[in-house]
Amino acid sequence: MNKLEVPGKFDRAARGYDFLVGLNPGYHQALRLSARALGLRPGMRVLDLGCGTGASTAALVAAAPGVEIVAVDASAGMIARAREKRWPATVRFVHSRAEDVDEGEFDAVFAAYLVRNLPEPDATLTRIKDLLKPGGTLVLHEYSVRDSPVSTAVWTALCGFIVPAGWLVTGDRSLYTYLWRSVMDFDGATTLRDRLRRNGFVGVRSAPLPGLQLGVVHTFRGHVPEQEQR
Repeated sequence: MNKLEVPGKFDRAARGYDFLVGLNPGYHQALRLSARALGLRPGMRVLDLGCGTGASTAALVAAAPGVEIVAVDASAGMIARAREKRWPATVRFVHSRAEDVDEGEFDAVFAAYLVRNLPEPDATLTRIKDLLKPGGTLVLHEYSVRDSPVSTAVWTALCGFIVPAGWLVTGDRSLYTYLWRSVMDFDGATTLRDRLRRNGFVGVRSAPLPGLQLGVVHTFRGHVPEQEQR
């Protein structure tokens, strides 16, 4: 399975997705912690990239009620599932690839579990930078284990549950095998911070999130320079 197939796989997995993430007791709490790292304030406009069935969107609503949220995903099935839920009038869902978003400028961008799945992450990060206002903030909520043998072992142990559970619920083993392998192959935290800097973000920093997946899931934060030239 390659990265171009990921949206289609999620189309078919969308119905069981909320049940599966609900089996992880820290999943939604970790998203809320990363959403708070955006430092949102009333009147801001936020892009939620890779929103899936709306878990990251709900984290943004909890972090800053009343902000305008444009939630985007490349999977039609995941967007359809998200739209079935009840949302404030300030939330809007758009079916689009991250690299094709054309929704104006934003004060902040939140991307949960997205960059790892992108066919061309550098090109998309550059596009994200262009979507942000000068001084705007990007937060990535992402798996990253390659810097730590312990975290790598923890992730593999967790996948001993995740892969068969995903297979049982969706009937598709390949998506969850891909999940394990994609995290194993993805940037370590140091490399991802460097990738953000290389694509024009400043003030880049990261921290692991607490809980069951300590050292496996991290919050990455960076800004567009205040005097960014357009």
